[in-house]
Amino acid sequence: MTSTAGDGPPPMTDDDATPPLTTRVLSVSLPVADQDAALAFYTDVLGCELVMDTEVWPGARYIEVRPPGSTVGLVLLRPDGPLPVAVRLGTPDADRAHAVIAGAAVTLHNDEVLRWEDVPPMFSFTDPDGNGLVYLQDRPD
Repeated sequence: MTSTAGDGPPPMTDDDATPPLTTRVLSVSLPVADQDAALAFYTDVLGCELVMDTEVWPGARYIEVRPPGSTVGLVLLRPDGPLPVAVRLGTPDADRAHAVIAGAAVTLHNDEVLRWEDVPPMFSFTDPDGNGLVYLQDRPD
């Protein structure tokens, strides 16, 4: 069957398209018992590069390493620490992502998008299988 003018909706243009909710995987957290030992293993043995090693707030150490040439980081976190062991995802619009996730069958850990100075807007949730996920708004280029 061939289509004729007037059959079906008009073709979608780029202006009509809603951007995807998820743009990329930013990092994956790994629970580690000893952050210093894990940092040494991932950098000295596996050859990863240190991206960040900072204390976000007292008792919340964030260590991210990345294999050379990779755009996805590995975040080395204490399993009992205050930072969520999760997959971190990029999104073009954290507010839209929060609204979509709030309507899904998941556990949302933040009532609203978290906003701090010099940090991209973000929020965390748990998927239906119990996996931790964090959305961070993509920074403009």
